[in-house]
Amino acid sequence: MPYNILKSAILMALITVNSATAQMHGGGAGHHHGADGTGHDMVNMPGLRGENASPEESAELALMFRGFQTMSRTVENLPNGIRTVTSSSNPKVHDALVSHVVGMIERVEAGDDPKIFIQSPTLDIFFERRDALTSEVEITEEGVVVTQTSDDPELVAALHIHAAEVTAMAEQGMHAVHMMMMERARNN
Repeated sequence: MPYNILKSAILMALITVNSATAQMHGGGAGHHHGADGTGHDMVNMPGLRGENASPEESAELALMFRGFQTMSRTVENLPNGIRTVTSSSNPKVHDALVSHVVGMIERVEAGDDPKIFIQSPTLDIFFERRDALTSEVEITEEGVVVTQTSDDPELVAALHIHAAEVTAMAEQGMHAVHMMMMERARNN
């Protein structure tokens, strides 16, 4: 098993144990585990930082994860891609959402992977095959509308998977990320 996957699996097991222990002992969201600040940190969300991400990008992600309950999202899987509509009833979360979506599409087009620590490996193919991906972003009254298409079947499959991952995060917040990381660890 590759080191990073093993490390992720161990980390996820520790997070699960720490979360259960915190809940049994009255801790909850925002609770820091360990006297030294180690463990699951829902206040600072260190997993949202990245090798190539700005502090502002990480702060936008944290704001969206904290405000996930205000988000709504629909996804239409197209034969050659996806069409998503994502919005938030909170103006600050909405602004972060727009900035994140526009910024990430610009990053993909430039091949500039932010390498966020908890980033889904599904994104790798977007950066690798960016020339085969067409993206359109439109800000409407219904929300941020993204249409992404490709003639590359593997890229289309990745678009479908990533759209489902983002939907899970919009519905469940950081819990969805933890579940996806644990699933990847089990499958590797």
